[in-house]
Amino acid sequence: MKILHTADWHLGHQLHGHDRRFEHDAFLDWLADTIKTRDIDALLVAGDLFDTANPPASAWQQLYRFLARLRAEHPALEMVLIGGNHDSPSKLDAPHELLRAFDLHLVGSISRDDEGRLETERLLVPLRGKDGEVAAWCAAVPFLRSSDLRPDGLCEGQDRLIEGVRQVYEAVLSEGRARCHPDQALIAMGHAYLAAGQLSELSERRVLGGNQHALPAELFAVADYTALGHLHLAQSPAEGVHYSGSPLPLSLAEANYNHQVLEVTFEGGKLARFERIPVPRAVEMIRLPQSGLDEALQAIEALALPACPQQAQPFLEVRLLLPKPEARIRERVLAAIGDKPVRLARITTSYQGSGQGLADGAGQRRLDELSPTEVFRLCYQRQFDGEPEAELVASFEEILEQVKESSQ
Repeated sequence: MKILHTADWHLGHQLHGHDRRFEHDAFLDWLADTIKTRDIDALLVAGDLFDTANPPASAWQQLYRFLARLRAEHPALEMVLIGGNHDSPSKLDAPHELLRAFDLHLVGSISRDDEGRLETERLLVPLRGKDGEVAAWCAAVPFLRSSDLRPDGLCEGQDRLIEGVRQVYEAVLSEGRARCHPDQALIAMGHAYLAAGQLSELSERRVLGGNQHALPAELFAVADYTALGHLHLAQSPAEGVHYSGSPLPLSLAEANYNHQVLEVTFEGGKLARFERIPVPRAVEMIRLPQSGLDEALQAIEALALPACPQQAQPFLEVRLLLPKPEARIRERVLAAIGDKPVRLARITTSYQGSGQGLADGAGQRRLDELSPTEVFRLCYQRQFDGEPEAELVASFEEILEQVKESSQ
């Protein structure tokens, strides 16, 4: 049995105001072709289908159009999708019965019976091979929110959130293992942040209660393979436990990630082959090296880019390191871009100040020994290079006098 593991699509995502629909369409077309050419038996999508809990209608259309295409082209393809922390559990669960009629498994949340017991039936999905026989069981656990957890028998010092998550996975995986024959694999699916997982710089949210609630990989020790979502950088925090990563960069900091999907092959219930399949980049990201404004403008003017439709134009990040504030930066950057086929995503500005606090200087003078103007000068030097201009100091002192007069 061949399984394709992917996650963190974030349909409906915008990058600094720029729509990503073109890139998502390109990815979904590529994914459909990959499923066909590699003769995949099951598609697992481990959460964050959408970028927000209230995605635009176009994002829902993208998802349903893709699922309908796969069902039409591959009547026997198994498809299991779970909700992530960006997704709305209720919205994902709403079409459950309709999708199940087409043998599509979309799980937005867990449920419990009247006595509070976890209902595992909906979370356990049999995966059939080309011969129609069950080759694996998938324990499809969506992102678990604090309200989903009802930990029993907490001991002193145990973390409620981690223990609650552990009990949910333990219940589902133990039931899944009980259903597995010796020649059937048990696959865990989840959307979580594991200890030793590497977050990207900008675009991921720590889930549950934060980094202190990173989950131990031992939760999944009973599974033959664990397909996780949430971390956008593809990685394996433990043996047999894999994050596929996101298929496209969701922040400029992810521009150099090796975006991929994972193909996993089982034979006789055992993992036989594992392959990382790179996802082609539909739109490039250009991040200029940090420099002064004149150097950045020269670098922009030197860009030689082929003509292409606006939706396929690269994103540009201009990173500046300045001695002091400059006027009309954005205006000058846009003028340098002119009619070049590139989209300005962001201008980031850092300054060459000392970074020292008031107590960090060599003299280490007490705050009550400094005049307000001296404090202003020191604060300026902390962020910027050199002394503030005389006009700026004069403006500060004028405001200071107004404050003093209004307080009398």
